[in-house]
Amino acid sequence: MTRDQVLDIFREAGAFLEGHFILTSGLRSPVFLQKARVFMYPEKTERLCKALAEKIKSANLGEIDYIVSPALGGLIPGYETARHLNVPAMWVEREGGEFRLRRFELPEGARVIIVEDIVTTGLSSRETVNALRALGADVKAVCCLIDRSGGEADAGVPIVALAEYKVPAYEADKLPPELAAIPAVKPGSRGLA
Repeated sequence: MTRDQVLDIFREAGAFLEGHFILTSGLRSPVFLQKARVFMYPEKTERLCKALAEKIKSANLGEIDYIVSPALGGLIPGYETARHLNVPAMWVEREGGEFRLRRFELPEGARVIIVEDIVTTGLSSRETVNALRALGADVKAVCCLIDRSGGEADAGVPIVALAEYKVPAYEADKLPPELAAIPAVKPGSRGLA
């Protein structure tokens, strides 16, 4: 699946938004990818995650025991990708501000791939990698539907993206004039703005 095909699915679902957005990271952007609107449609989600599973298979990451995703955004693509790879899906969730694997046990040395929805800075991915490594997991890669950093994010392990789509992101005090002229909207899930 090409980058344009991935973005077309987001557009079809009304999930490719343009304006002035405050991202989860606190950065500002003229584009917001509202993946929840894609995940409303099982057939669109299945197409994306099946393609991601194929990309994971072709990435030569070796044997995979588990898919682990950060809650909440990674739950649906993590589960659906795991279904296509025929491995169990788990998730980490925040407890006291840190990701923890609260509902599951992970065997020492388990070979894990983290599946995310969208990677921007890699922060949630790095936090997930660190939480799993603390449990003795062998984290092979972070895999995502879209890497909106264009390959610049640092997850602490390789990033395998179904699509790379570099979207500009700015500090709030360094906005270009055309973006500063538009009122900011915060459609994300964490209150970091």
